[in-house]
Amino acid sequence: MPKLKLNNVVKRFGENTVCSGVNLVVDQGQMVCLIGASGAGKSTLLRCINLLEPIEDGEIFIDGEDISIPGRNPQDVRARIGMVFQNFNLFPHMTALENAMLAPRRVRKLSKSQLQPEIENLFERFELADRMHNYPDQLSGGQQQRVAIVRALAMKPEVMLFDEITSALDPQLVGEVLDVLLQLKSQGMTMVLATHEMQFARQAADKVCFLKNGKIIEEGPPDQIFEAPKQVETQNFLARALK
Repeated sequence: MPKLKLNNVVKRFGENTVCSGVNLVVDQGQMVCLIGASGAGKSTLLRCINLLEPIEDGEIFIDGEDISIPGRNPQDVRARIGMVFQNFNLFPHMTALENAMLAPRRVRKLSKSQLQPEIENLFERFELADRMHNYPDQLSGGQQQRVAIVRALAMKPEVMLFDEITSALDPQLVGEVLDVLLQLKSQGMTMVLATHEMQFARQAADKVCFLKNGKIIEEGPPDQIFEAPKQVETQNFLARALK
């Protein structure tokens, strides 16, 4: 049974169909990279998986359970599927540690003293132990994004979604965030990424999906997608993206 499965997922905004019958299978421990031009539907697809956007048609399963049925409590789902956005969305009046503790204290109903050791361990793992008590404006962009990842992991999710998490960073800070993703991959985390980092997708992904106009036009292992894409749309996109 796949960890995550999408069957014919459709999402519309008014007359605009943003996801048009998307099918996707993500196995336990896989890193799947979604590539494609801006507006292809990558971010919206991630938001649908996390139930931030309701879908018009189709089904979304985690471990065989349909999480997209109308009336489903999205908070239950978001406790299992973490998401990190391109903008860090940290509360400026809270320290990094307080930001990371907020959701698990509310959702997992654990006290600060119960949570602090495991969350401090996350900060240690991602080389942020000396920044736990800093406020967001005292951190670099790369550090803020790593705190956002720690915050998502503090909920102990089964699946992680990443939406262009390096696009707001200076080029010299991109590597430190991508290193965190490689560390998560080595620990067996199931991940779906929307990314413009083609070289990272080529080297690290288990599967790459090329989207255009809300559809997955082509998918396969990185070697096949980047070295011998079958679809003309994929070939044209990569010819531009890899210049």
